[in-house]
Amino acid sequence: MSGILDGKRILITGVLMESSIAFHTAKVAQEQGAEVILTAFPRPTLTERIAKKLPKPAKVIELDVTNAEHLDRLAGLVRDELGSLDGVVHSIGFAPQDALGGNFLNTPFESVSTAMHVSAFSLKSLAMACKPLMSEGGSIVGLTFDAQYAWPQYDWMGPAKAALEATSRYLARDLGKDDIRCNLISAGPIGSMAAKSIPGFSELADVWNSRSPLAWNMSDPEPAGRGVVALLSDFFPKTTGEIIHVDGGVHMMGA
Repeated sequence: MSGILDGKRILITGVLMESSIAFHTAKVAQEQGAEVILTAFPRPTLTERIAKKLPKPAKVIELDVTNAEHLDRLAGLVRDELGSLDGVVHSIGFAPQDALGGNFLNTPFESVSTAMHVSAFSLKSLAMACKPLMSEGGSIVGLTFDAQYAWPQYDWMGPAKAALEATSRYLARDLGKDDIRCNLISAGPIGSMAAKSIPGFSELADVWNSRSPLAWNMSDPEPAGRGVVALLSDFFPKTTGEIIHVDGGVHMMGA
């Protein structure tokens, strides 16, 4: 039986741990027939080690999305490996420690700037670096954490995710003429490396224990990975600028 990504070539960022959404996206994408290439920073060797746990081998390219030289060379490196791309997954986010954990009012702009550059502007940077490889159109999918609300401990990552969501809409607007879709998955909390870097993350995650209509398992990233793969597929050919929630339903609950 053929998979929904048969023949697709997909670039996936952010595979740092086996517990990450990016890893499970890569796993499900391969299971659904895609050829996958990974990017990593700052430790490509770590990603290469994790990649060995995927169903099939996957090339790893070093990519710092804030480094112009890395972005400029990306298309050539991917072209040598895959020829072209049908999909790109943005699973990148970072904020310095003083931008998290209840320090919102005291965070210096330098730290906010870093969070915005790595977590939001990088979606545009990655899209433009990969655009030359998507001459036949394709799908860009990013990962957000519902930016409609002010979450406990999340602080400046909240505005960074809001900027990411707005960036996705503008990319959807401007890349539509090239038949490139840009959508986001808004996932519930997962015990990934990014989550563990947030002081007091358990307080944020507790929201799901009491408010999620569907039982939420913080140690299971696969539902979010499946959501990403669905958006990479041809089953959403006219959906762009959208945010699909894979959060157990918390986003629609009132008090």
